[in-house]
Amino acid sequence: MLSAFAAALTFMTPAQAARACPTVTPAQIEAQFARFNDAWATRDPDAVVALFTRAPVLLPTVSDVARTTLDGVRDYFVTFLRNSPVGRIETSTVEIDCDTASRVGTWTVVLTDPATGVKHDVAARYSFIYRWEDEQWKIDHLHSSMMPEALAAD
Repeated sequence: MLSAFAAALTFMTPAQAARACPTVTPAQIEAQFARFNDAWATRDPDAVVALFTRAPVLLPTVSDVARTTLDGVRDYFVTFLRNSPVGRIETSTVEIDCDTASRVGTWTVVLTDPATGVKHDVAARYSFIYRWEDEQWKIDHLHSSMMPEALAAD
């Protein structure tokens, strides 16, 4: 009788069976957020877009428009980065698969009103799904939504 692994291999093409999964640790996936936050700090939308896969999904916190192209992601960050966002992870759970990894939890994003300089904390939930693409981890899917308590207070 074939083991489950051997049985799975029988349904793969030779190229799929020969492909090795990238080696990654939870700490390395957690470090991807620092890259993201650093890109935000540049206030350059192209620096942020460079962190996404070729076929991204962005479901942003402060927009009701889903972005499913790199141009759409860039369009969102052109406006969003004017608020000088700074993110802080509050809770985090990391899961790793062969060429995908996820980090989900809660975060706080501090936004600064460009006209007044007033800072505003946005407490939210997040899901980062990373995909191994072009020999690096990139954001394939990012979803962020405000905490229900924040919405009820408004």
